[in-house]
Amino acid sequence: MNDTERIDTLIEALPYINVFQNNIIVLKYGGNAMINDTLKESVMQDVLLMKSVGIKPIIVHGGGPFINDMLTDLNIETEFKKGLRVTDDAVMEVAEMVLSGQVNKNIVKHYNQIGGNAVGISGKDGNMIKVKKKFIEEVSDSGDIEFVDIGLVGEIETIDTTLLTLLINNDFVPVISPVGVDMNGETHNINADYVAGEIAGAIQADKFILLTDTKGVYEDKDDDSTLLSELTLEQVEQHIDSGVISDGMIPKVECCSHAIKKGVKQAHIVDGRIKHSLLLELFFDAGIGTMIIPHEGGRVL
Repeated sequence: MNDTERIDTLIEALPYINVFQNNIIVLKYGGNAMINDTLKESVMQDVLLMKSVGIKPIIVHGGGPFINDMLTDLNIETEFKKGLRVTDDAVMEVAEMVLSGQVNKNIVKHYNQIGGNAVGISGKDGNMIKVKKKFIEEVSDSGDIEFVDIGLVGEIETIDTTLLTLLINNDFVPVISPVGVDMNGETHNINADYVAGEIAGAIQADKFILLTDTKGVYEDKDDDSTLLSELTLEQVEQHIDSGVISDGMIPKVECCSHAIKKGVKQAHIVDGRIKHSLLLELFFDAGIGTMIIPHEGGRVL
């Protein structure tokens, strides 16, 4: 890249930098970008640059593979029902140790090492995330709907943003593990995508970004050229009904749609396997993922 191209790149990013100053952006950090050291460094650099130009980032992370590894090391067997881990007391103890300890503090360490100022917390801190027990529905042999208890897995009831507001207004980047408590103070594991989406809605974030291991929503899953760069809520529903959005993409777009219905202005599904994918999506005209907006004409920039 020559000098002119470097300047052109900065000029292209300038309008976005101006518009996004003081914006709150909630990032769900997960997938390969949490495991690959090069990608991990790239994400932390992106968040630091976002912070440096006046954006207020909030990071919510997952950690399923790390929990699996620790459970295997400790010879603790677990099972899954409809993609959700059945979580008894022993599994919950390991999950909290891994999520709020190992994974959370590792992210904080990497971000702070490059000059950032992050604070690691869980949904238990400041009574941020209150939950109720989550049940899953299964159809019995007789055809009846049964509600199955999967243990200490939480469904979010309320989000208290007091602590988050305090942190971001004092130039800290909150890094949040997806753990909450019920009305009795009992700890529950929660799906990190939904934690991020609910926090984004509760704090009225300007953007919600779901960093994952897919490029976004495709009109034809077998044709990379059919990536849909922008969808409205109505189009999301139409594509789910028609089967264009299917399988594992459905909960991702539903999470984004839910956040927008709660007041988030824009949601993005971004491929975390691409270096500096956050900057490419946020600060350049083309973007690289799928952006979901409330309605036609609802795009901020």
